[in-house]
Formats: sequence, C-alpha cells, structure tokens
Amino acid sequence: QVQLVESGGGLAQPGGSLRLSCAASGFTFSEVSMNWARQAPGKGLEWVSGIWNDGSNTYYADSVKGRFTISRDNAKNTLYLQMNSLKPEDTALYYCTKDLGGRGFRGSDYWGQGTQVAVSS
Repeated sequence: QVQLVESGGGLAQPGGSLRLSCAASGFTFSEVSMNWARQAPGKGLEWVSGIWNDGSNTYYADSVKGRFTISRDNAKNTLYLQMNSLKPEDTALYYCTKDLGGRGFRGSDYWGQGTQVAVSS
C-alpha cells in the first residue's frame, strides 16, 4: 500500500535551516508529482510547494518562495524540502503528499503522518 514517511523536523532558530525528507513506497514514485503542505497551530491547511514527476518544474507558495527548495530523488523514492531563513510563522506540521498528476497537479490522494517544525529563539 502507499506509504509516505516524513522526517527531518525539529526545532530551529529564526534564520536557521532544516531539511525535510519524505520516503515513499507502494507506488511508482517517478510517475507522479509530489507536494509539501503544512498546518500551523490553529490554522487551516496550506499548500507549500509542488514538483513534477521528473523534477523539471517546481512551484512555491508566495510565503516560502526564495527560502524553500523542493527536490526529489527518483532513484531513492524520496522527496525533500530544504528550508532556509526560517521564520516563526513557518512553525507547523509539515506533510508530504502524493499527487494524482504526473507532469502537473490534479490534487493529492495520499498524505504522510507529518513532521513537526518549530521555529523559535
């Protein structure tokens, strides 16, 4: 069955960096687009970033553009999110999601359990 397991969350200081990983299994990773989404305490779900199946196109929410970088290693079935210049408002539970699309996005059909990111001094 489809499994998405996020890791790499933790506590970071403002201005610091974290790298999230998502290990995928149970489907052909190289055929689907992938996303990162997050949910801050007391707030709704926010899409953060997406990447096409072959990594040729990446997209970002305005709130993270220029600070976060999404990437993937199809040989390792792993999705990444490099987060730099972290701000307290980046504090959230971060989810890896599998998209229904390949070269493009059609909505997410599977979600991981999430990894917590806290940004505080």
